[in-house]
Amino acid sequence: MTTLEDCPMIPNPDVMLVNRELSLLKFNERVMAMAENPSTPLLERLRYLCIVSSNLDEFFEIRISSLKEQIAQAPHTVRADGYTPTEAFACVQQATHELVDKQNQLLLNHVLPALMEEGIGLLRAPQWNEEQLQWAYDTFSREVKPLLTPIGLDPAHPFPRVYNKSLNFIISLAGEDAFGRTGSIAIVQAPRALPRLLKMPEHIAGIPHGYVLLTALISTFVEELFPGMDVKGCYQWRVTRNSDLFVDEEEITNLRQALQGELSQRNFGAAVRLEVDLSMPEKLAHFLQREFSLTSKDTYPVLGPVNLSRLSRLCDVPDRPDLVFSTYQAPIPAPFDHLEGPKDLFKAIAKQDQLLHHPYQSFQPVLSFLRAAALDPDVVAIKQTIYRTGEDSELMNLLMQAARAGKEVTVVVELMARFDEQTNINWAARLEEAGAHVSYGVVGYKTHAKMALVLRREQGDIRRYAHLGTGNYHPRTACLYTDFGLLTANQAIGADMEQVFSQLTGLGTRRNLQVLWQSPFNLHETMMAYIEQEIEHAKAGRKARVMAKMNSLLEPKIIHALYAASQAGVRVDLIVRGACALRPGVPGLSENIQVRSIVGRFLEHSRVFYFYNQGAEDLYISSADWMDRNFFRRVELGVPILDRRLKRRVINEAFRYALRDNQLAWKGLPNGSFARVRSRSGTVFNLHEHLMQELGQ
Repeated sequence: MTTLEDCPMIPNPDVMLVNRELSLLKFNERVMAMAENPSTPLLERLRYLCIVSSNLDEFFEIRISSLKEQIAQAPHTVRADGYTPTEAFACVQQATHELVDKQNQLLLNHVLPALMEEGIGLLRAPQWNEEQLQWAYDTFSREVKPLLTPIGLDPAHPFPRVYNKSLNFIISLAGEDAFGRTGSIAIVQAPRALPRLLKMPEHIAGIPHGYVLLTALISTFVEELFPGMDVKGCYQWRVTRNSDLFVDEEEITNLRQALQGELSQRNFGAAVRLEVDLSMPEKLAHFLQREFSLTSKDTYPVLGPVNLSRLSRLCDVPDRPDLVFSTYQAPIPAPFDHLEGPKDLFKAIAKQDQLLHHPYQSFQPVLSFLRAAALDPDVVAIKQTIYRTGEDSELMNLLMQAARAGKEVTVVVELMARFDEQTNINWAARLEEAGAHVSYGVVGYKTHAKMALVLRREQGDIRRYAHLGTGNYHPRTACLYTDFGLLTANQAIGADMEQVFSQLTGLGTRRNLQVLWQSPFNLHETMMAYIEQEIEHAKAGRKARVMAKMNSLLEPKIIHALYAASQAGVRVDLIVRGACALRPGVPGLSENIQVRSIVGRFLEHSRVFYFYNQGAEDLYISSADWMDRNFFRRVELGVPILDRRLKRRVINEAFRYALRDNQLAWKGLPNGSFARVRSRSGTVFNLHEHLMQELGQ
C-alpha cells in the first residue's frame, strides 16, 4: 500500500521540478486552511470547503484524466518531476484521499455543528420529529417521487447511462415483484431538475434556516418506489468522468458546430473517480467499481453529501452578515466617478493612462468604456476578445447594442474556454444575430488575451482607445478575483492590438509588434531574454532583480532560467497562488529565490512581471501564467505599464504589499511544500484588508 511517506513532493534531492498534481493538492490544502481557521467567518468557512470540493472535481476531470492517459501510453517513463506516471498516480491518489478525509471531518465535526448553533443547518432524517417527518414525506410525494425513475437491474434493464457528477442511488432489494421477478439491485438517478437542498419552513424546522438534503428524502422514502419489496439499503454515489474535449483540427470546417457535437458527449467520458456513501456495503461498492472500470483506490467514501459543493447555497442565507465577510463596496475611482458623458470618458483616457485594480476598485469603468463606445456617434468600431463573461452579461448586451446601432463590432469568442463552452456558443449566436462579426480565433490556439479596442473618429483621423487586463470580462468574478486593467489611448499599443485582431480574424504572416508581447510568438523568448539580461547585470556587479506574480509556474525553461539567475546573484521574488514546480531556497540552486502564495478573501488572479533593468524597472501586466500552454498554445499578451505613477502603484499593490503580508501568505519550501508566514515583530499586515482600505477610500 502506498503511504504519504512514500510520496514526497520531491522523490530525490536531484529532482529540480515539483510534481504538478501534488503541488495543486498543496494549493487546495491552503484553501482548506481558510476553512480550518476559526477567525474566518463561519459561513465563509463552509464556502471554502465547497471551493475545495469544486476544485477537486475539476482536478479529477482534467488532471487525473491526463495522468491515466499517461499511464496508458508510457506507464514507466520517468518524468521531469522524478516520478513515472504510475508512481505519480499512486501518490496523487493517496494525497487526495488524505485531503478528502480531512475535508469530511472538518465539515461534519466542526463547521456544520457550529452552524447549527447559529440556527443554520442540515436536518438529518434520524433526528426528524413527527411534524418534520410529515413535511418531508409530503415534499417527497409531491415534488420528488413523480420525477424519479427506479431501474431494477436485469437483462431487460441494463445499467443506466450515468451523467458526469450526477447524484445517484444504489438500492439493495429482496422479494418478488408483480411479475415474479426476484429483486436484487436497483438504481435511482436524481433528476438534475431537482434541487439538492430544500428549505424546511422555520416553524417546522425549529431553527431559522433549516435545510434537508434531497439525498435524505430519497433515502428515507425509497420504499415508496418499490412497493411490496424488501429494501435492504439505499446508498448515494456519483461518478466523475474525463471532461477534456477533443476536436480534430484537421477534420472540422465549423468549430462551433464541431464543439456543439462534442459537448453533448463530455458528460459521458471515461470514469476517473467514484464517490460512495461511507456506509455502502463493500459488495455494492465493488459492483459499481466493476461497472465503471475503477478500483478501490479510485473510490472515495464520504461521510456527508457526495457533492459537498451543493452546500454552497447555505453560504448565502439572508440576515446573517455576522457570519460572512463584511460587505465591501468597491468605489468607482477618479476620474470615472464624475464623468458627464461618453466624450468626457474618452478625454480622460486621452489625457493619461488609467489603472484599475479589481475587486478593490469597481468594474464599472470598464462597462462605462464599452457603453461610451456604443453610444458615442464618433465611435466607428469596437473590437473585443471574450474568454469568460457569464450567462447574464451587461458587457455583451452593450456590444450587441453597438452592433444594432450600425457600428463595426468584431468579437473574438473563445469557444474552448473550459466549462464555459456552451455559454460562449450561445453568446456567439446572439452576437451574430445582432449584426456583429464573430470569430473563434485560431483553431489549436486558445484566445486567452483580454482586450477591447475602440476606434473613434477625431478631427478627421482615427484615434484608438483600449482596455487590456489580466482578468476576464466577467462582472461577477471582478468582485472576487484580483486583476489589473489598463485603459489607454497610447497609439502604439492600439496599433499592436489592431494587428493582433487582424491575426485572429484574418490571415497573414507574423509581423513584430511595437510594444506588446504576444504568445505564441515572442512572449516566452522575450521573458527569457529579460531574465538573461538580469543575469548579465548581476555578473557585472550591478543590482539585479526579477519579480513575477501569477497563478501557476510550471514551464521548465523559465524555471531553469530562474535557477541560473539565482546562482548569478539575481534576487527573485515570486508570488504564485497555485501550482508551482520551482523549488525555492535550495542551496547552490535557488537560494536567492523566494516563493509566496497568497490565499484569502479574494482569489489572486493577476499576472505581473517586473525586471529591474538598471533602474528602468520594466513592468508588464499579462493574461499569461508561466505555463507551457500559455507560452506556446494560446494567444496571450504582455502589456507594458509606461506611466511612472501607475508603475509605482502596480509594484506596490502586486509585490511590495504581498511580500509584507503575514496573515494570508504561505512561504514555499525547498521540498515543494508550503508553510504559513508568521509575524516576527507582532505587526499584523493583511494584503487584502490593506488594499481595501487604501483603494476603497
